[in-house]
Amino acid sequence: MGLTQGLLSTMVAQSAPPALKGTAFGFFNLMSGLAMLVASVVAGELWDRFGASATFYAGAGFCVATLFVLASGTTTRSGKA
Repeated sequence: MGLTQGLLSTMVAQSAPPALKGTAFGFFNLMSGLAMLVASVVAGELWDRFGASATFYAGAGFCVATLFVLASGTTTRSGKA
């Protein structure tokens, strides 16, 4: 999270209309917090039910799935590659 927090905050600041910047940052932080909460609960359940290795295998699986998604959609914001 330390590597991406500044970049994501910049994206929010650049894409939000000036009158809604506070709302945009609030919504961004709400969604980030909810995502971290869900991820922590899922990781805890995996750890409790299947052991430590299952948690790390699931993390590796999510990373590989993300790489496939990123590799398959190489368009830019304007829709051009």
